[in-house]
Amino acid sequence: MDKLELKALGKLNLGLDILGQMENGYHEVRMVMQTVYLYDRVLLEKTEGDEIQIQSNLAYLPNNENNIAYKAAAILKEEFHIKGGIRITLEKHIPVAAGMAGGSADAAAVLFGMNRMYHLRLSEEALKERGVKLGADVPYCIMRGSVLAEGIGEVLTPLPPCPRCYILIAKPPLSASTEKVYARYDALEHVEHPDLDRVIRGLEQSDIREVAAGMGNVLEQVMIPEYPVIGEIKEMMLETGALGAMMSGSGPTVFGIYKTRGAAKEGARKIKSRGLARQVYVTNVHNVRRKP
Repeated sequence: MDKLELKALGKLNLGLDILGQMENGYHEVRMVMQTVYLYDRVLLEKTEGDEIQIQSNLAYLPNNENNIAYKAAAILKEEFHIKGGIRITLEKHIPVAAGMAGGSADAAAVLFGMNRMYHLRLSEEALKERGVKLGADVPYCIMRGSVLAEGIGEVLTPLPPCPRCYILIAKPPLSASTEKVYARYDALEHVEHPDLDRVIRGLEQSDIREVAAGMGNVLEQVMIPEYPVIGEIKEMMLETGALGAMMSGSGPTVFGIYKTRGAAKEGARKIKSRGLARQVYVTNVHNVRRKP
């Protein structure tokens, strides 16, 4: 196998809570993660020489060892003494720096794909052990589906699949450093925590309304006062029939859960017409897990 093309699927948080800060500076989190059908295309090709090459459709992305997909290839290449070069082509569609784990999904695809191409015979658990060295979201992006993530995000427990629904995704034209978002969160005197147990009950009962009713992201308490457009997008989604709407991850992407595609498309139209976001997508959840 000299060439392999993969879909690196993005994720959303159906719930995100922070339980505290560890001695090492990392935050202990509790999150319900969900894969959605919005993806980057990742093409792996064996090449002459011994180099790792990165190219993408976004000129501002690094094409060297600063790219997480490069780092993923380097980990396996070094550990298994893989001879020959590899070219990684990223066709990016997941919004960048948006709380959707686009970079982590690309890295997960590289680990998964090289495991196949070079017959490394690594299990899912073995891939996740290597993935966490790259970033807390990478193990989840290897696993995919509906998952409870704990620890720093690397302790993963499968959940029942999210019921069928339509997802409206909107990324406003701004970016926020995850590190700075968490630092501002640490400075809050009072925090309201979301009811993630209700989200999990909704999944167990296959009740999308219950899932939506429990959704919440503790980091919104930092981000919405700083960037009111996030709150405006949420309100527009709810006005157009979303069962629930929230910011994903550390933002700034906002998503809404809808029962019908028509209502989701109407929400997308209004968000675009008011100039609240340029990157707007209507898609659905993705619950199929892949095996190494």
